[in-house]
Amino acid sequence: MLNSCVQSPELLNYINSNNIGVMGVVRKSITFTEQQDDWIKKQVEQGDFTNDSEYIRHLVRTHQASQQDLIELEMALEEGLMSGVSDKSVEDIWKETELRYGKKNG
Repeated sequence: MLNSCVQSPELLNYINSNNIGVMGVVRKSITFTEQQDDWIKKQVEQGDFTNDSEYIRHLVRTHQASQQDLIELEMALEEGLMSGVSDKSVEDIWKETELRYGKKNG
């Protein structure tokens, strides 16, 4: 399951508290403006989605993913800030990063 793939305790807590990965279905009634309804219908008519619900679920999944990315970025920034000031030059850091990236992807 998703929980076994997550390394960060903060991200795991977010996933668990927001029921991400749980496949139960809940029926909702929501209200849209005419403009919003026209937009949703247009997405379905273009063949991008089979119905309104599929489009709305897509929006929710996209938002969830962006929130997870934001959490991970904030955690990485916090880790960087907490690590203190480096005694390496920017050039040295850049070279190390290029070597590390090249080894993983080269």
